[in-house]
Amino acid sequence: MIERLVEGTEGMKNQESLKSKNSATNSPDRSPKETKSIVLVGVGGQGILLASEILAQAAMIQGYQVKTNEVHGMAQRGGSVMAQIRYGEEVKSPLVSKKSAHILGALEKVEALRYWEFLRPDGLAAVSSQAIVPVTVSSGLARYPENVEELLARAFPRLVYIDAPEMAKGLGDSRAANIILLGAISRGLDLPLESWEEAIGLCVRERFRDLNLKAFSLGRSKA
Repeated sequence: MIERLVEGTEGMKNQESLKSKNSATNSPDRSPKETKSIVLVGVGGQGILLASEILAQAAMIQGYQVKTNEVHGMAQRGGSVMAQIRYGEEVKSPLVSKKSAHILGALEKVEALRYWEFLRPDGLAAVSSQAIVPVTVSSGLARYPENVEELLARAFPRLVYIDAPEMAKGLGDSRAANIILLGAISRGLDLPLESWEEAIGLCVRERFRDLNLKAFSLGRSKA
């Protein structure tokens, strides 16, 4: 089952449940595993929610119960976006508590620092080097950190740092940066490659499928 909670600046907006064709109860021979918690962050327009959907589908294809929580904030204005995904044999809540996430994936490097407390001490941080200057900085109300790379290295003992936008440009479409990051994230999870590829096929329009499969493979090779 996938259960999705969507939150905005005014709190929870809706709740939706979908049943998987292969629910966890259909896999009696599989030994119980720890519930996995993943946090994806970025700013509006970077494709965080698509990445979240693909990850959830990949887990559901393996028969896991999946719950997600999406916090949009002022995403339509380039504000922070956070998606939380949890999957396992039985998931009681979609919410990821601080210091419990196995993976933190960030499409903008300062957003990784903003949400660093969600990652467990031995967790994997996959961070894109892209810098997106918010309105508060461009208007002079705040300052963008100058030593972000140094701060990232201090915050995350396990860090995969990639230039996802530049890699995506090399594939012919900078919008594929989110899928490149997803490929890097996939190395830290227990979902087989076939499930990821099937999930991409389910979530992406057919004319963009090959591009996204190439982007995923590229990101996976860099982790």
